[in-house]
Amino acid sequence: MSVKIAIQGIKGSNHHQVAREYCSVDAELIECMSFDYLVDRLLDGSADKGIMAIENSIAGSIIPNYALVHDNNLHIIGEHYLNIHHNLMVLKGQTIEDIVEVRSHPMALLQCKDFFRKYPNIRLVEDVDTAETAKQIQDKQLKGIGAIAPKVAAELYDLNIIASDIQTIKNNATRFIIVKTKNKELPKEEINKASVRFITDHKRGSLATVMNVMSDCYLNLTKIQSLPIIEKPWKYAFFVDVKFDDYAHFEKAKSLLNIMLDDFKILGEYKNAML
Repeated sequence: MSVKIAIQGIKGSNHHQVAREYCSVDAELIECMSFDYLVDRLLDGSADKGIMAIENSIAGSIIPNYALVHDNNLHIIGEHYLNIHHNLMVLKGQTIEDIVEVRSHPMALLQCKDFFRKYPNIRLVEDVDTAETAKQIQDKQLKGIGAIAPKVAAELYDLNIIASDIQTIKNNATRFIIVKTKNKELPKEEINKASVRFITDHKRGSLATVMNVMSDCYLNLTKIQSLPIIEKPWKYAFFVDVKFDDYAHFEKAKSLLNIMLDDFKILGEYKNAML
C-alpha cells in the first residue's frame, strides 16, 4: 500500500518536488490549498505524512507553521532542503512580448521583482499557489498570462519556460519538515538533530541559562524562534533546533531541561539533512 503524503499546493509545486525527492517509494499525493487543511488531513487519518515549509533563506521563518506543529501535537520525523528556482512559463507559442500579466504566489512575485523591472508593461498579480497558476493557464488556455513556478510545473502542464531562474537572489533555499501524528521513526544512532519548544520564566538570564545547558551538553543551536503565547500576553514560547554528534548528549540535555522548565516539549528527533 502506497504512503499517503499531504502537501501544500498541487502537483508541480515546490512541496510536490520535496515529496518526489524525500520519498524513495511511490507516494499518493493529497493536495491541500492551505497548511491548516494539510494538518486536518493528518489528524483525520487521510494522510500518513505531511510536508510543510518552515523557513526560507531569504524570507525567514513561516511562523504560523510552528504553532500548527505544536498545537496539533505533530511530530517532526525529518527535514529536507530544496533550492528554489523560479521560472516564467507560458502557453506554447507565446513569447515575453505577448505577456501582459504574470500570476504567482506572493513570495514568488516578491523574489522575482527585479526581473520584472525590465518589463514595466507586465502586471504582477498575487495568486494562491505557483503550480495552480500554471495549471490554470493550460486548462483555460490563457493567452497573455504567465506563471512563475518550478520547472516540474511546466513539464506537468505542458508549458514553455521563457525565462529560467529569474529570482533576484540565486542562492535561495527553503527548509521543509516532514510531520506525522506519531513519534520518531529512526533508531537513536541515526538521530543527530532535534526540535524543541519551551517557555522560560520572566527572570533575568532565564533564556541564557537554557542556552548554557545546551552548550554544556555539546548541542549546536541552529535555529531559535520566539512566538507569543496567545492566552498569556507578553509571554513567549521558544522553538529551538539543535544538532549533536552523540544522542547521549541530547538525552542529558533533555533530562536537565525537563527539570528546569515547566513546559518543555520535544517536537521531533530526526536526521540532519543539511550537507
